[in-house]
Amino acid sequence: MKRLRLLLTAAWLCPIFATAQLAVTMSPVKIVGQKAVVPLAIQNNFNEAVKSARAVAFLLDEHGRMLAQSTKWVIGGSTDKAGLKAGGTNSFNFVINVTRPFAGTNTTAHVTFNRIILESGKLADPAKQVTILQVH
Repeated sequence: MKRLRLLLTAAWLCPIFATAQLAVTMSPVKIVGQKAVVPLAIQNNFNEAVKSARAVAFLLDEHGRMLAQSTKWVIGGSTDKAGLKAGGTNSFNFVINVTRPFAGTNTTAHVTFNRIILESGKLADPAKQVTILQVH
């Protein structure tokens, strides 16, 4: 857990964050019954709209063990869901269903983007063009 916090702090201090094409701010996990909600604030810094973006959220206990995971389109993903225009911002609540009871109060989340489709049809590289800042 310390290593993850150190990496997130280093990413936050790194100047590449200022030039991230898709800047994501992740708020602390909120537990509601047997569901966990991970609020995301997304800013599109690409020169074109993001047609769709898919992410995976992992819910971790205080020991870093995975409790649950979920994959969702956080931007677009179908014809009835709008993309995110260039320079635009959006929020998304990542809801994760948990089948077993929460053991502690130090539940955290780790979010990774795995597919970004731009308006032109080109694929963006999530490893290089997405920066996620975790707010405590």
